[in-house]
Amino acid sequence: MNTSTLERGGLLKIATAGSVDDGKSTLIGRLLYDTRSLTDDKLEAIARTSKQKGYDYLDFSLATDGLVAEREQGITIDVAHIYFSTPRKSFIIADTPGHVEYTRNMVTGASTSQAAIILIDARKGVIEQTYRHYFINNLLLVDEVIVAINKMDLVGFDESRFNQIKADFEQLTLKRAHAHQRVTFIPVSALLGDNVVDASGRMPWYDGPTLLQHLESLDTQHEREGERSRFVVQSVIRPKTEEFHDFRGFAGRLYGAPLRVGEAVTILPSMRETTVKSIHFAAQCIDEATHLSSVTVSLADEVNVSRGDMLVRTGEAPEARKQIRATVVWMDAQPLRPGDKLTLQHGVHRVLAKAVAIVSHVTPDYSREEGGVPQLGLNDMGDVEFVLNKAIYADAFLEHRSNGAFILISPTTHHTAGVGFVR
Repeated sequence: MNTSTLERGGLLKIATAGSVDDGKSTLIGRLLYDTRSLTDDKLEAIARTSKQKGYDYLDFSLATDGLVAEREQGITIDVAHIYFSTPRKSFIIADTPGHVEYTRNMVTGASTSQAAIILIDARKGVIEQTYRHYFINNLLLVDEVIVAINKMDLVGFDESRFNQIKADFEQLTLKRAHAHQRVTFIPVSALLGDNVVDASGRMPWYDGPTLLQHLESLDTQHEREGERSRFVVQSVIRPKTEEFHDFRGFAGRLYGAPLRVGEAVTILPSMRETTVKSIHFAAQCIDEATHLSSVTVSLADEVNVSRGDMLVRTGEAPEARKQIRATVVWMDAQPLRPGDKLTLQHGVHRVLAKAVAIVSHVTPDYSREEGGVPQLGLNDMGDVEFVLNKAIYADAFLEHRSNGAFILISPTTHHTAGVGFVR
């Protein structure tokens, strides 16, 4: 069977980031409107509210700001997931807040995204928040970054203004870009619709794609070169049927490079070696499993495998770590200090962790790191060293996005206190 049946085919998840009044909600609303993704009752509600506010245009930001507090303040507070489709692709937009107070929400929205749209107000240009938005997307290794320079109508659709902002942003990429990152600059007017879905006749100097055209062209199957196979077992399958009386399979999800029938694999943490006997997707047998596919794997030998174990290609096992250094985004009102004890969850495994040292802290404008800080406060980021009571099999986040991340849980409140990315 061809493994194309396992591909996500046309699904792209996008994170958005923008400062107050940059027009992020308006841009998303315009995308939904111009792709005819808004229902009639939603359109009627937008028209009615826009008229009540005295606008002579449709306020597309009303399509996304769902919370009462958001509508009243005109800002985005929580992460909302918005779904729409075109004939070429399906999209999930993680509409995230851009305020520093909601940095943790931004990280949540961008953590599983394949692309990011960073909005810049053409009148303001690159500001402190731009550093923050770009830093977070680099921290999370988002490969496709689209810089939408918005409100071009308010600067007379001036090409020189667009080029100046582009040059300023490119200075950030010289400091922060990772090896696989691609940055695309698109001048838009979300309010008027220029270069959002349809090409603008008011910016003839721009000959690139519209925002939607660019999003439709992105390869949703792209994976970082060299990202190794990591198959995490979620459950053991033992059918109680005559046909599959002797079948024993391991259901889970594959992250990274394809896993094929016949390949030699090592089971962690037991380090037992065997080979892949078969791979099953639903009721079908397939030759290989691809990145993010949920499948059942059977093995050639009778080996002990349990929930939480990991199958990797033989010779490609990650390091067993009892000491880790990680970039941490702190999400708790109670600061993180050296000596604090937490629960660290990596995949389905939970271990006890002690923060030994805070090595560095990212400055408020997110342009550089500084050492010698005593703690990480709410929404702070920094490098932290931990010791664990039990080893975890983790990759560096730069080498494997899925297997290099973890969450930190408060032992008192049992809430998520932070997220970490292994260095």
